[in-house]
Amino acid sequence: MRYSVLPILLICFFSAGAQPSADATRVRTEVINTLRQQVLAEADWALQQVPVTVTAQSSPRSAGGKHDFFSEGDYWWPDPRHADSPYIQKDGLSNPDNFVAHRLAMIRFSRIVGALASAYTLTGDRKYVLQALRHCRAWFIDAETMMNPHLLYAQAIKGRFTGRGIGIIDTIQLMEVVQGLMAMANARDMDANIINGVKVWFTRYLQWLTTHQYGKDEMNAENNHGVCWVMQVAVFAKFTGNTELMEFCSNRYKNVLLPNQMAPDGSLPRELKRTKPYGYSIFCLDAFATICQTLSTTGNDLWNFATSDGRSIRKGIMFLYPFIADKTKWPYAQDVMYWNNWPVAQPFLVFGAAAYHNEDWLNTWKKLDHSPTVEEVIRNLPVRHPLIWFN
Repeated sequence: MRYSVLPILLICFFSAGAQPSADATRVRTEVINTLRQQVLAEADWALQQVPVTVTAQSSPRSAGGKHDFFSEGDYWWPDPRHADSPYIQKDGLSNPDNFVAHRLAMIRFSRIVGALASAYTLTGDRKYVLQALRHCRAWFIDAETMMNPHLLYAQAIKGRFTGRGIGIIDTIQLMEVVQGLMAMANARDMDANIINGVKVWFTRYLQWLTTHQYGKDEMNAENNHGVCWVMQVAVFAKFTGNTELMEFCSNRYKNVLLPNQMAPDGSLPRELKRTKPYGYSIFCLDAFATICQTLSTTGNDLWNFATSDGRSIRKGIMFLYPFIADKTKWPYAQDVMYWNNWPVAQPFLVFGAAAYHNEDWLNTWKKLDHSPTVEEVIRNLPVRHPLIWFN
């Protein structure tokens, strides 16, 4: 795939998009009223945190270096018959001994910037901006601590692969970092040099995501991984001002993801076949909704797009919502792990409520858990700070 990258100094933070509707503004107010205390408390925590990047910890099983992100496939375990043999798969069952320190550091980074940006939108206080920039400089700019802009060694499997394309899903954690920076774009203390440096990093990462075979493999994945590739590429492209890549993601949503992954009734058959069909259906629908929230404009409203046979994000939410409101109605198999930990305050509910003026979805979102603590849920919750997504 070919696309042009605009000169960094000429890129603005926001692409021309749809103006917030009156109902979206009202939902934003409801989000503020619901989350204000939680946001300020989490931001107080974030103000006390020092940067921790991939250079803080390493694994002897990584084929990369100090600055390379490394993670291991969650569902891969030692072979009990041969201790030194390649790992074997147990789908849906996470191995607690696999290396996930870099993923946890990235999740922490995402939480910090998301909380700080949310608090800034509430207060306008410069301290939140300055602390967010401190962490971004460490991750993306400082030579001693920065992460290299690729995922060559993500989701490795001992004895089999030093890295895999499906590891790209780990960087959905960076979406709220750039979304937070966009939410603080007009702050007086926003440092142009740091922002330009961060944009350089994401421009390089997008180049890797769209040209390396791992990126191509992930883009073509026919399940939640393909959806998450489009989701994060869309967010990073918006941040860097890459309108060509944003258009590519929009077209892929309309012409590939909806037709191939959503059934006419709004279900997601590839997720329903997994050993955790409930959690995966929720996760994938959240990704679909985040794509719509990111890319919709007045001239290209993905929220109101439907395929010729009626597949749409609205149909997807309508299918899954009854099982969010009342989990006991779920007609499929229960998840082999974490069944009791879903749902939480899913972003598709609050984004959908704003797009379709649906009070039931909004009220359900209000009542669900907005601060989950289970690691599996946190890493599969692409939007944890919804306030910064209502620009």
